[in-house]
Amino acid sequence: MARMDLRLRVWGWLTRRMVPVATMSDAEVIALQGRPVPVNAVTSWLFGAVAPEVNVTDRAVPGPAGDLKVRVYESAPVDAGTAVGARAAACRPLVVYLHGGGFVLGGPDMGDWMCGAVAVSVGAVVVSVDYRLAPSHVFPAAVEDCYAALAWAADNAAELGATGRIGVMGESAGGNLAAVTCLIARERGGPAISHQALIYPTTDMTKENPAAANPHAPFLSAAEISAYKRLYLGPEGDPASPWASPLLADHAGLPPALIQVGEHDPLRDDGERYAAALRAAGVPVRFTEYVGMPHGFVNFPGLSRAAHQALAEICAEQSAALAVPRASAA
Repeated sequence: MARMDLRLRVWGWLTRRMVPVATMSDAEVIALQGRPVPVNAVTSWLFGAVAPEVNVTDRAVPGPAGDLKVRVYESAPVDAGTAVGARAAACRPLVVYLHGGGFVLGGPDMGDWMCGAVAVSVGAVVVSVDYRLAPSHVFPAAVEDCYAALAWAADNAAELGATGRIGVMGESAGGNLAAVTCLIARERGGPAISHQALIYPTTDMTKENPAAANPHAPFLSAAEISAYKRLYLGPEGDPASPWASPLLADHAGLPPALIQVGEHDPLRDDGERYAAALRAAGVPVRFTEYVGMPHGFVNFPGLSRAAHQALAEICAEQSAALAVPRASAA
């Protein structure tokens, strides 16, 4: 096993001191959710920023519990009202992004760098979902929000300027939600999803203490995993539900997947096992393990030497999976 990236190890230690989720009360977590992340040169370097050629729009759309906030990213907007624009829109993919944060933290800002890059490199319209967070909104609130946003985006694809194929992507908790959204779309007969990009996803919440081998793993210790699971599921959530643990679902007929994990990530086995389960069901999968990387490495492009490589792989896989065949685009 390669040595863990030192810069990320140090940043993980600092993050744990600044945001000690494992020892926080529910009230303290809710208060933390209300604190804005500062936007300055340092945070833009650390977390990445939206490419200048990308247009970003925040809007509210119908959700299962009232208005649901989404953020839309697009580069070179397409005018679908013209013949040329209509053909371009027919080829333009739609990607729904679900942020990480243990179902407890995070928001659209977390995905600015990734979503902007996908908008430019893949030529997609990207819809980032500001789903409800635990512990105020326990399972399955986030699941319901994510599927509702997907359905809205698909129903309004023409307005968004992207009536091509649909993909979903997310990291960590967002990877779980992306996988579960694919399950629900299959169960409910749509929308049709052509690709899922799952970045160090959690796929099995029935495991006991999966990080016991490394209780101090950066960004995701054993105690933090337990805390996130408790906050998300609440007192009545079933960890064995396929909506919580997609590994336990029937995987037949799911879309092709890219699954990325870090070598030192406590969730590494979740990703590997999910890749194996998809393959066993006949689903095409590309599984990539990034050497020396801990959990969260794609979210810190300023520090992580592998973040840009991982994002390039995501964009390449999405471009191939979401491209409309020439005959269909004519």
